[in-house]
Amino acid sequence: MLTTLAVLMGLSGVAPIAEIGRSEVDVALVLAVDTSRSMDFEEIGIQRQGYVEALKHKEFIDAVKGGLTGRIAISYFEWAGYVVQDSVIDWQVIETEADAIAFADKLEARPIATQRRTSISTAIAQGASMIIASPFQARREVIDVSGDGPNNSGNPVMLARDRAVEAGMVINGLAIMLRPSDAPEGLDKYYADCVIGGPGAFVLPVHKIEDFAVAVRRKLVLEISGLWPPVTVREIAGDAPAADCLFGEKQWRDFFER
Repeated sequence: MLTTLAVLMGLSGVAPIAEIGRSEVDVALVLAVDTSRSMDFEEIGIQRQGYVEALKHKEFIDAVKGGLTGRIAISYFEWAGYVVQDSVIDWQVIETEADAIAFADKLEARPIATQRRTSISTAIAQGASMIIASPFQARREVIDVSGDGPNNSGNPVMLARDRAVEAGMVINGLAIMLRPSDAPEGLDKYYADCVIGGPGAFVLPVHKIEDFAVAVRRKLVLEISGLWPPVTVREIAGDAPAADCLFGEKQWRDFFER
């Protein structure tokens, strides 16, 4: 199965791991966090603190303990036009409050930095490769992508999304909409049509920076619990016209052709 997944994702150098003996968890969750320069240092700092607070919150711990095994595996990385390699926090099992605090402390200790461009496709591919190479047997495999703009670098985002979904993964999104977005009909629609995928996938918009911590906690609880999102959260588009999934690439090209 893992060999098939590796081929499906177009990955190289990822050794398949035997299913037998893999540690069982309810969810394998990758947090892929946007640190592109469209956000300033204050906003990125508040975003970081939102994840730290959410990971330490009682609602998050209770959601973990409420699963069939009462444990999840979690990892984290930051991305912009590329994956920031020294930002990767490798897999850790969360089973107790102490586990969650230890992971949050690692995240809080990271320096804050910004990078150029926005490659959601690279973030999805990185998350998928980390799940494939993980030492866990998870009932659900989730890539959690936060971002404040459309894909404008790397491969088209739809290709990365479709490959991950075909491999059985779920991609959820946190659309950071602190400023007006150039994306037609809003960044949350772009995420709904072009980024998220898999059973129960959803995108949660954030319009105010002070709401970030609550939004992150809400999203993590939904992902860990395996609950379907409430009707106020945008799900995968149905009959509505799809967003232009190459909008970001076209916008970047037009900028340089002026």
